[in-house]
Amino acid sequence: MLSRIPLARLTSLLAHALVLVVLAALLGAAPTEAADAESGASLTLDVPPGYADTDAPLTLTLLDADGAPLAGEQVQVERRKAGKWRQVATLTTDDQGAASTTLTRSKQPKDNRVRATWAGDPNATPPVDGASAGPLTMQLRPRSSRPRLLGPSSVVDEQSIDLTIRWRTGNGDPVSGRVKLQRRDPGQQWRTVRRPRTGDDGTHTFTTTPRVDTRWRVLTQRRPWIQRGVSPVKAVDNVPPGDPVVLPKAAPAPRRSLPRAPRAVGAGANAVVTGIPSGVWRSMVGRSWHRGCPVGRSQLRLLRVNYWGYDGYRYRGELVARADVMGQMRGVFETLYARDLPVRSMVRVDRFGWSPKLQGANDYASMAAGNTSAFNCRQVVGRPGVNSPHTYGRALDLNTWENPYYSAGRWWPDTWWVNRSHPRVAWRSTSHAVVRILKAHGFRWTYGTQDSQHFDAVPRNARVAPRMLLPKGCRTQVCD
Repeated sequence: MLSRIPLARLTSLLAHALVLVVLAALLGAAPTEAADAESGASLTLDVPPGYADTDAPLTLTLLDADGAPLAGEQVQVERRKAGKWRQVATLTTDDQGAASTTLTRSKQPKDNRVRATWAGDPNATPPVDGASAGPLTMQLRPRSSRPRLLGPSSVVDEQSIDLTIRWRTGNGDPVSGRVKLQRRDPGQQWRTVRRPRTGDDGTHTFTTTPRVDTRWRVLTQRRPWIQRGVSPVKAVDNVPPGDPVVLPKAAPAPRRSLPRAPRAVGAGANAVVTGIPSGVWRSMVGRSWHRGCPVGRSQLRLLRVNYWGYDGYRYRGELVARADVMGQMRGVFETLYARDLPVRSMVRVDRFGWSPKLQGANDYASMAAGNTSAFNCRQVVGRPGVNSPHTYGRALDLNTWENPYYSAGRWWPDTWWVNRSHPRVAWRSTSHAVVRILKAHGFRWTYGTQDSQHFDAVPRNARVAPRMLLPKGCRTQVCD
């Protein structure tokens, strides 16, 4: 037949066919038979998102090259665990080419990877290659996180309480894991105090001894299966172990404020008497002691003792007194403590600095703060040139704000309390509990209501009349 076609015509047809073949190759086209031969079955895999530790429906579909379902075929399903692929199911497709199974979603994304494999049909004509789907990661929907702090809302100062961290998901399941515990004290920012781990029951209990009002909260970090969480703030109020002093509403506050005193140390009054330490002596020199004072360092002692503050808390105070009456001083404060009779403040008087007017430590400032003190080598308030009984270290001024002193035609440090008393902190008669305690320990309420804050200790071994122990100018006139 080719012999009947002219040579020129045949050449033209062959050239045209060659151009078509080249164009087809450039466009990626192929003969239909080749496409059918190269096309294989398709396998799809689907797992909807869900929460951890819940069942996940896994569905697969197997279709042939024409999109028709392949029924009765076995498909292997694998899941990656501990870094290795492990077979978890062998599924047989139904008439729709579909099969399904249920897997449990793990909290760890790396353990949620799945894949499926169909081996194909090597006996078919022509043989059909296998198909695979995946790996596919089962997506997690994070649950809400609900940490909380449980426990008392108050704690008595110096005592301990237990607080419990409880971590739950939004549906109430316990959560085990590390959390961040934060605390905020008055005037401070939140700070992380520990990073405990909740147990299998989702709880962790810890013991705390807060010495101030505190606020607490728990923070949890976001994970693939759970959201970040912040607990409600837990308030724990620190309450005093003693009874606060209740003063009249009209009572004025001291004109001078002091920093909060150091907290009590040890049980009870825990009174400790020592010589004057070098650091304390350096502070005293040029303030409460100076050259020419009748009492020297070797004759003085330092008392450190716990006392009840007006706010009902326990504090530790200091005062300096003469050695021959320090035992009596100590006994007074031990008894005041035992009887729950409070002291407003008890700071060494040298802490108030030098007073040129008094030629000693500034007793004006000490009284204005309601301070309790003893030794102070100075002159009498309101009477320049006259040595105060405190110069000799045997006098005690107690709760000075509520117990005024009259001198030079006026009252120090205030006038409101002059004719008023209080069953715990202000005395105007010898029947008051504080006056009776001082008397029991060898103290004289020397000037009565003219100087209610002032007491003079009479040494146990004194061989002279108590009044003779006072400076000459103070034996007939009020001195402080």
